[in-house]
Amino acid sequence: MTTAVAARGLEGIVAANSGICWIDGDAGVLAYRGIDIHELAQRSSFEETAYLLWFGALPTVAQLADFRKNLAAARTLPPEVLRLLESLPKNGTPMEVLRTAVSALSFYDADEKNNDHDANVRKSYRLTAQIALIVACYDRIRKGKPVVAADPTLSHAGNFLWMLTGEKPSPTAEKAFDTALILHADHELNASTFAARVIAATLSDAHSAVTGAIGALKGPLHGGANEAVMRILFAIDKAGADPVEYVRQMLADKKKVSGFGHRVYHTEDPRATHLRRMSEDLCKASGNSKWFEMSRKIEVYIKEEKKLNANVDFYSASMYTTLGIDVDLFTPIFAVSRIAGWAAHIIEQLDDNRLIRPRAEYIGPEYPAPYTPIEQR
Repeated sequence: MTTAVAARGLEGIVAANSGICWIDGDAGVLAYRGIDIHELAQRSSFEETAYLLWFGALPTVAQLADFRKNLAAARTLPPEVLRLLESLPKNGTPMEVLRTAVSALSFYDADEKNNDHDANVRKSYRLTAQIALIVACYDRIRKGKPVVAADPTLSHAGNFLWMLTGEKPSPTAEKAFDTALILHADHELNASTFAARVIAATLSDAHSAVTGAIGALKGPLHGGANEAVMRILFAIDKAGADPVEYVRQMLADKKKVSGFGHRVYHTEDPRATHLRRMSEDLCKASGNSKWFEMSRKIEVYIKEEKKLNANVDFYSASMYTTLGIDVDLFTPIFAVSRIAGWAAHIIEQLDDNRLIRPRAEYIGPEYPAPYTPIEQR
């Protein structure tokens, strides 16, 4: 019998060496390839950030142009996958649809059985483009609207909003959504990324790894917190209640108020800093600051009462709603961004692979336990 003490949920356990993402939870630092998230949010684009994650350095003008060209060329779905989206049950959730459709994409990917570096990069372009297409196309299909073709003149963020709504986004909306994609692009060994690396490490394929990551993201303890935030705001609005009093009663009733605290950060989540500002800007631009003002009152109260900071999910809720995005698309949109990080980790894992195989601390009956014959049980 061993005597080691297992770390529940692998908390504090270093499971991989990675050059992709660095987090200092005490200082509230998040950096991609050493570059602070605040700089990327203010000065970069999603395409530039994805390039940084995949290739390890910021692109030159020519490299960024090629990256955008490759991503634009990948913005197409096989007709069979479009028909699959049309045939799936209309009561399926967008996350279930996304998980199923990404798995199906492997049938039509020329590199599906190739795990070398260049093939994984090519699959990363396609998956990044196609996940955004699946989310946007399925939302239109379930609403009985025609699918909107991608516009090669638009950015990745602009294209998603265009394909989702059928309207060209305003510069404010496009910039806000682009920044949100940057902020969600990677976060070290979170549950979905770790799941992707475990699957990739078996020498399975990128589509399997990303399908597994989507399955992990679907769980409410990983994705879905911003959905819960927005449902609280909707309930407050419907009841005509004071936001602080409503949340105070939730706490009294021992109900969870989503969007606060983080397992890694012990100060403000640096992503929340930008999402707060973007939510405010978007709400003001729309002429309706209701969702931001409600959120701000709740944030101030929770900070004072519980000493908890808002996390990445809290203000993304009001921001996405102001953009006209349905609540059940919030978690799929997380995947639209996080595919950049998943792809980077899959590439990194397979470039220097070792099967990920941890051990469990056994806490069952002491060995050797007796075998009792069936007639004596």
